[in-house]
Amino acid sequence: MDMSSIWPVVAALLGFVALAGVGWVLVGDQPTSAKATKRISSVSTDTKSEAARGRTNQDTQAARRKQILQTLKQQENQDRKAKLSLESRLIQAGLSFTVRDFWVGSGIIGVLSVLIALLLRAPILAAVGIGFGAGLGLPRWLLSNMAKSRAKKFTEEFPNAIDIIVRGIKSGLPVHDCMRLIASESPEPLAKEFKKLMESIAVGTSIDQALEKMYDRMPTSEVRFFSIVLAIQQKTGGNLAEALNNLSVVLRARKLLREKIKALSGEAVASAFIIGSLPPGIGLMVTLTSPGYMNPLINDPRGHVILGIGIGMEMLGIFVMRRMINFKF
Repeated sequence: MDMSSIWPVVAALLGFVALAGVGWVLVGDQPTSAKATKRISSVSTDTKSEAARGRTNQDTQAARRKQILQTLKQQENQDRKAKLSLESRLIQAGLSFTVRDFWVGSGIIGVLSVLIALLLRAPILAAVGIGFGAGLGLPRWLLSNMAKSRAKKFTEEFPNAIDIIVRGIKSGLPVHDCMRLIASESPEPLAKEFKKLMESIAVGTSIDQALEKMYDRMPTSEVRFFSIVLAIQQKTGGNLAEALNNLSVVLRARKLLREKIKALSGEAVASAFIIGSLPPGIGLMVTLTSPGYMNPLINDPRGHVILGIGIGMEMLGIFVMRRMINFKF
């Protein structure tokens, strides 16, 4: 075969291959470009949807934070009002007395204190001072201790009540049934407070208003947190069982921290008690062992001034030590 006759065929084949290659590049690239464009558009759509979801989550979190701040401000205002009123203090102590009964009882205690001091041959001014202190200070001190003791018992049992609500919600019970179970099975004063809460809800009061009344009767941080969680869950939704479970964990951690602070400050409390009781204790021992030694302080007007200055300094020292060892948590 003549080689000269083959070259045109080879050239034709090469030209066909070249044209086919160019056509494949120009025409066959269209599906790939379409796929790439489709992929880019899908990625951009996913990015836009993720950005939209991120903005939605940010808006939801911002709304939750705003709601929390508003609720905290409202609860702080209620806390201030609850601490100022004597009637609120009587309710917090669990007493059925009225304000009038309290003042009548305080007056009776003051008069009896004056009579007892006069019978013991105390000076008139000293007797009046004792009656004034016993009539105004002693009842308020007892009322404050009763309110604090009741709030402490309530706070110790409150995490258990929240655990009951969490278990009830997880098992399918409504929140109201869980609260009714707490009112019937929990110890006092937790049972009494939840019973009043359920009575308020039963007569048509909303749960927010019922919790506000409960906070007026028991103004503790635990009740405040509980009311905030329920209020936010009602307005924004969410997993109530998980939120209450987290609240229970936080309350138990607060209790452990409170006990730790109490243990660490025990030495300071004992020192303050010993230092504060030394002056009156020594004065009483000197009076019992040497009755005439303290007469100038009682009979001489200059002794009255010195005694008054000493009592004032003693009260100031007790106040300062009280502020140093009193940890509000």
